[in-house]
Amino acid sequence: MSRQLISVAAALLMLAAAPALAEVKSATQGGFEVGGTVVIEAPPARVWAVLTAPDAWWSRDHRWFKASTLSLDLAPGGCWCEQAPDGRVSRHLETALVEPGSKLVLRGGLGPLQGQGATGGLTFEIKAEGEGSILTWAYIVGGYTPGGLEAWAAPVDGVLSAQLANLKARAEAD
Repeated sequence: MSRQLISVAAALLMLAAAPALAEVKSATQGGFEVGGTVVIEAPPARVWAVLTAPDAWWSRDHRWFKASTLSLDLAPGGCWCEQAPDGRVSRHLETALVEPGSKLVLRGGLGPLQGQGATGGLTFEIKAEGEGSILTWAYIVGGYTPGGLEAWAAPVDGVLSAQLANLKARAEAD
């Protein structure tokens, strides 16, 4: 077998073993859509429990405040909030829809999008797959920001993909 064919085969095997597939689905001046799937070797109930406890999986490197905690209130209008030890609070997202164990829809602007004229819907769906789960996610953002929203798509996709890799690791660890 040629070296080139071996390299291609190795690359395909690495892609097949990848835990998450994410992508920028579309991006324009007025908005973007990012999303993907994560294969998790844990039952849906476990994935749901971890998903709805964001402090357990959302990286401390992607928070507003040092030593903060994240919480998620699953009641309609509930807050995905971050609280610093000194009392500062940031409302990142708001609960829009809860189908316990299978679907969660949150609304708002993550991170720096909070200060822009943009908002989005972040949807998570969990389905059983054998003894594990498939977590499908999408974040669709629209609105206005100077220079447009197109340039935000890839960085937001990168941050969310990394956070969902953390969620996968957490769900599979316990």
